[in-house]
Amino acid sequence: MLDIKLIREQGENIQSQLNRRGPGTAQDLDRLVEIDAQRRNAQNQSQTLKNKKKTISAEVGKLKKQGQNADTLMAEVKAINAEIDEWDRKADDLETQVRSTLLKIPNLPSESTPEGSDESQNQEVRKWGDKPSFDFKPKNHLELGETLGLLDMKRAAKISGARFAVFRGQGAALLRALIQFMLNTQTRENGYEELYPPVLVNEDSLMGTGQLPKFEEDLFKLRDDELFLIPTAEVPVTNYHRDEILPEESLPVKYAAYTLCFRREAGSYGKDTQGIIRQHQFDKVELVQFVKPEDSYNELEKLVTHAESILQKLNLHYRVVNLCTGDLGFSAAKTYDLEVWLPSQNTYREISSCSNFTDYQARRAMIRTKGKSGKPELVHTLNGSGLAAGRLFVAILENYQQADGTIRVPEPLQPYLDGQTVLSGAK
Repeated sequence: MLDIKLIREQGENIQSQLNRRGPGTAQDLDRLVEIDAQRRNAQNQSQTLKNKKKTISAEVGKLKKQGQNADTLMAEVKAINAEIDEWDRKADDLETQVRSTLLKIPNLPSESTPEGSDESQNQEVRKWGDKPSFDFKPKNHLELGETLGLLDMKRAAKISGARFAVFRGQGAALLRALIQFMLNTQTRENGYEELYPPVLVNEDSLMGTGQLPKFEEDLFKLRDDELFLIPTAEVPVTNYHRDEILPEESLPVKYAAYTLCFRREAGSYGKDTQGIIRQHQFDKVELVQFVKPEDSYNELEKLVTHAESILQKLNLHYRVVNLCTGDLGFSAAKTYDLEVWLPSQNTYREISSCSNFTDYQARRAMIRTKGKSGKPELVHTLNGSGLAAGRLFVAILENYQQADGTIRVPEPLQPYLDGQTVLSGAK
């Protein structure tokens, strides 16, 4: 959430920065400032009356102490109370309007976020590794997975419908191995503390990270309880410190969390419908950091390398792209995507997004620290996929496939699969 004070003082500049995001992001900031002025006036009127009431109440006390009649002044206090209630109600209503509007305004893009209208204008930062070379036509992950009995999409559809998968036998073992491998790497080598949070969260949590109110249609909500299934572990892990003041010496605070994730994928029908690239339920290891404001962009660069370390250990070719303003997420100021190479599609596919949210989420969730001044100030929050397990599963199958349809197991994963070197589908 943006700072209303900043909007009051730099409205034209704020509007200009929001306009960088492209069509559909224009905001009526003048109207917001007007409502905020009314709110502050109502608060001032209430405070003035409270001061007046305090003075008169003191006079009432003196008169009663002296045995004199204070009925007239007491009647005036009663009338002032009614006025105070009216101004307080008005201030509360206007405060709700201001906050409701602020919650719908996206974050400001970083100066280092490139201009662009859509993903075609994202900027490639670097590539790592080599594309695999095959002396046969590579198959896609779905054909490989179903032939070897690693994936069962038909029975998943019978159980739950479209965009679900059952991982079987060696497929289930591979998915579990990938998750454990990623957690071990992030906690043992990259300095993260592991959390295992709930996958059901309340509305305040989703407000805190920015999924609500804008993206409610993409969420699964329980029918009988005011709870939602998480779209990413970013939600519960960021809200782990909601309404808290973190000691400055504890920063950066770094968490890694594995969870199931759930998304309706509203508006994505027709995209990636084959296989497990885009599912309603999927597994992901998430990285979340709480950092000092002055360190956040440097820490973002480090976080990206933490996500990259998984792909490098598995020797998977990928590239890093800097998302343009038109492709930037609602709450993010800057985002890098990691895109892994998929041979069957002859293209790159996103496997991680790493973002700096500056103080946008922290203001919504009231996550602060105390600096040298001793006054609480908002932290900056970062998060990144470290990585999406299902998409990593896809990348392993496609990049490590062999002519006979079996899958070589990358060496770093072999200890997690009891030394197994090849996935052949054998039980």
